[in-house]
Amino acid sequence: MKISLSSCGPNLRDLAQRRACSCRFLSIAVFICFTSFVGSPYVLDYKHRLSSAWAATDSMQKDQSSLCECKPLGSENLPKGIICKNSNLEFLPVSLRSWKRKGSEKEARSLLAIAVGIKQKEVVDLIVQKFLLSNFTVMLFHYDGVVDEWSDLKWSGSALHVSAINQTKWWFAKRFLHPDIVAEYDYVFLWDEDLGVENFHPQRYISIIKREKLEISQPALDTAKSLVHHQITARGRKGDVHRRIYKYRGGGRCYENSTAPPCTGWVEMMAPVFSRAAWRCVWYMIQNDLIHAWGLDKKLGYCVQGDRTQHVGVVDGEYIVHLGIPTLGSVIDHKVSLETSSNDSQLQTPNSGKAMPPVSSIFSGRSAVRMRSFTESEIFKRRWKRAVAEDKCWRDPYPEPKNKTGT
Repeated sequence: MKISLSSCGPNLRDLAQRRACSCRFLSIAVFICFTSFVGSPYVLDYKHRLSSAWAATDSMQKDQSSLCECKPLGSENLPKGIICKNSNLEFLPVSLRSWKRKGSEKEARSLLAIAVGIKQKEVVDLIVQKFLLSNFTVMLFHYDGVVDEWSDLKWSGSALHVSAINQTKWWFAKRFLHPDIVAEYDYVFLWDEDLGVENFHPQRYISIIKREKLEISQPALDTAKSLVHHQITARGRKGDVHRRIYKYRGGGRCYENSTAPPCTGWVEMMAPVFSRAAWRCVWYMIQNDLIHAWGLDKKLGYCVQGDRTQHVGVVDGEYIVHLGIPTLGSVIDHKVSLETSSNDSQLQTPNSGKAMPPVSSIFSGRSAVRMRSFTESEIFKRRWKRAVAEDKCWRDPYPEPKNKTGT
C-alpha cells in the first residue's frame, strides 16, 4: 500500500477531506500496532525454532567431529575400520600354504626382552629355555654386535634379534618396545643377562603377580648367591610377596608409615616386570637420551593404576640369582685396549685362548659407565622437577611430607 502525503497537505479544500485524511492515518497506525502486537509471538517462535535448528546442526557436527577425533593422528583420510593401531613381535609365514587362520580368541602371551652379549651365552640359554616353555615371545638385544654365533642354539630361530653395539637395554626398549608394538602382551619382562633362574618359573610368577595385583614387580634375590645392592630386593621367607622393608638404624630409615621409595613402591632396574598398562606409562617416562635410566626407578610407582605401596612389589615365591657380571664397560675397553694398549699384558679367557683386556682397563671402563649413569640420574631429577613446575594441571599423588622422620 502506498500513501501520498501530498494529498494531506495545506492544499486540502475542505474539512471533510481533512477528516478523511486523519481517519486514514489513524487506521494505518492502528493496523501497524495490531500487527506488531499479534505478530510478535510468531516472530519469536520462528527465531527460537531457527536457533534450535542451528544448535542441533552444530551438535551433530560436534558429534561427528568427536568420532573422527578417535582416529590416530595421520589416519584421518582412512575409514575407521581399516585402521590397525597396534602390532606385535610374532613371526608370520610368507606362503599361503602354511598360513592358518586362528580363532577369534587370542592366547595370552608375555614378552621377555633381554640385553645380551656373547660372553654370557650359556646363562642366557638357560633363561630363554625356561621362558619359551611358558609360551613367551623372546627378544634379544645384542649390545656387542655378535648375532650369528647364537644360531647354534635350538631356539635362536624363534627369537627376535636386534643388534646395536654398546647400547643399553633401555636404549633398545625406547626404540623397539613402543606400547603399540607390545600391546598384545600381558607382561613385559625387561631383564639383564646375568641372572640365574634355577628357582624361577615364569608361569608361576605370573600367577602370583596377578593374584597380588602387582603391576610393577621383580623376582626376589637369593641372598646366599646374589650380589644384593638394595635390602628390599632380598628374598623374604614369610610369604610369596613383600611390598616394603623396615630399617630403624643408619641412613635412609624405613618405618611402617613410610610411603616413598626405596622403603616401598620400588623395584630394581635389573629385572623389572611390567603389566601392559604400566609399561605404556613407563615407556613415555624413559628419556630418549638417558640410556642407563638411573633415577627412573624411584618414579616407577607413578605408573601403576592405584596406590604404589600396594601395586609395586617383590616376589619371594619365585626368586633369582644376581651374578653381578660387568658388561658394557668391558666391551668398550676391549676394543680400545686392542687398538692402543699393545704393550700391556693380556689375560686369557679360560679354555678359549682369546685375549682379554687388561684388568685396569676394564675397571676404568666400568668407572666411566658408572659416572655417566650418575650424571644421567642428576639430569633426570632436574627434568622431573622442571616438568612438575611447568605443568599447572598436574597434581602429585605422592606429595613429600614437610616434616620427614623417615622416607
